[in-house]
Order: sequence, then C-alpha cells, then structure tokens
Amino acid sequence: MLQSGTRFMENITPPYLQPGDTIGIVAPARFITREELQPAIRFLTSHGFLVKTAPHLFSQHHQFAGTDSERAQDLMEMIEDPMVKAILCARGGYGTVRILDLLNLRKLQQNPKWIVGYSDITALHSLINGWYGLESIHATMPINFPENVQGNESTLALVKALTGEHLTYKVPPSSMNIEGTATGVLVGGNLSILSTIIGTSSDISYSGRILFIEDVDEYLYHIDRMMMQLKRSGKLKAISGLIVGYFSDMKDNSTPFGSDAYEIIYSAVKEYRIPVCFGFPAGHSEPNFPLIMGRTVDLKVSNEGAFIEFHSGF
Repeated sequence: MLQSGTRFMENITPPYLQPGDTIGIVAPARFITREELQPAIRFLTSHGFLVKTAPHLFSQHHQFAGTDSERAQDLMEMIEDPMVKAILCARGGYGTVRILDLLNLRKLQQNPKWIVGYSDITALHSLINGWYGLESIHATMPINFPENVQGNESTLALVKALTGEHLTYKVPPSSMNIEGTATGVLVGGNLSILSTIIGTSSDISYSGRILFIEDVDEYLYHIDRMMMQLKRSGKLKAISGLIVGYFSDMKDNSTPFGSDAYEIIYSAVKEYRIPVCFGFPAGHSEPNFPLIMGRTVDLKVSNEGAFIEFHSGF
C-alpha cells in the first residue's frame, strides 16, 4: 500500500473554465435528439457559458450518432477549435471504442482541454489519462441534465469541477469497506469498458493507481467474470486503493448467483489489504459526482467512512 505523501508524476491539468468560455458537445457513441439536449444547453448558458454543437451531433447511423468517421471528425473539430475550452460527451451507450483509432489525440495534448463523460466514455478517459498524460472528468452528461434550468447536485458539481473548485468527498461508512490510507493517480470508470480494453492499445498501467469502478444493467455473473479478469491479469494486485461507485440495475438468473455486486467485488480484492471505499456516489444513478481522472487523490477509509481529496491541479 502506498502511504499518503508518496509523490507521483502529475498529468497535465487543462485550463479551468471562466464565464464566457465555449463548451463543445459531441456524441461519440449512441445518438441523441435535439429535444434531449435542450436542458443541457439551457443549463450551461444560464451559467454564463457559450455552447457549440458538433456538425453531426444529431445524426443517426443505426444506433450511433453518425458513422464512425463522422463521430471522430466531430471530436477532432472540437479538439482543434481554439475557442472550445471543454468538450462534453452527450451520452454513452456504445461506440466510443470504435473511433479511438481515428483520433489524433496529440492535438489534444498540445492544446489541453477538459473531456467530460462517463460510462462508454471510459474508453476515452483511459486513453487520454494513460497514454497522453492528460486529466479528464468522469461526470454526468447532457443526456442526464434535468429539465429544471437550476440543475441538480450532479450538474452543479460539474460546473464546480470545470471552474477549478477544490474537490473533496466524505462517503458514509459501509460494512464492506476495507480500512486504510493510500495515495495514487485515479483511473478507471465503467467496469465493462475497462474489461474490454485490457490488452489493447487503450489499456493502461494500474501500478500504484487508485481504481474507480461502476456499472449498470449487468448480470451478476458478468460482474464476477470481469473482476476475475482484473484479478488474473494482475490489475487488482497492482492498485493501491479502490473506490466503488454505483452498480445499478444488476440482473440475476433464475438460479441465483449467490452474491450481490458489492460482495463479488469485496471477495476479489480483500486479500490485497488495500483501502476500499464502497458506495461512492458516481455512475448510473443520481447524484453522479465528478471525479478528476488522471489526478492524484488521497483515499482514507476508516470506521467513520471514506474521505477522498484531490490534489491541486497545475
């Protein structure tokens, strides 16, 4: 276990946003409609931001928001536009992994800006954090913004993260928690996506990292299978701490698996004697609080709960 105070090579922190800055919206995975996007545009403009929508944002190619080429072109246009200071991914679904090899992320490295999303966007976070040395934000997406222009806990917290407010979280105790203290660069996201990129060019080192995982709408035996993959590939043994978010709408067979998602995860990691926080409010439920991926974070788990504090950027 790595103790608090251990030094890590810091990733690049993109510039924080100010009122009047432009936020771009792209759809690298599933399609989205104009109606579904309107709450996000209203909320962002009410907070003083300008909004730029990608040329193919409302396109549809089967279940995707346009062809692979069109979705990649949209993301590259936002990356190359000097006026765009942050890029929100409109929604997840499936499809981000299909465009990764069509992107020139060196241009993002040369002109850093925030990439925001969760779920399927995990594939993009991993590539940006692990291979291009940039921070990004795991957070709610436009498809989830409420109709109320005042927003909710998730959207208001996202604005705070984008504008540079210091992030700390206190998570209530869980009977599944494993006590301890660790410091490491935060990586991870959706467990299903992390599992699919193992052994690919998007895979990253987990050594000394603090891993965050969440998932939705999976069979419990799938969760066990993916945790076994992380375990047998050496990923779990390498991490210094684990933060477990929502595992929402889990499914089971007529013959029960016998353990719930948290019990499956606990069983996979308990032997490593690392701090583990269960129940962090992020993933496919509300609230969905922002996490700065690629940034060093302190994790302290005790009988009073878990305390998570992000180091300052820059």
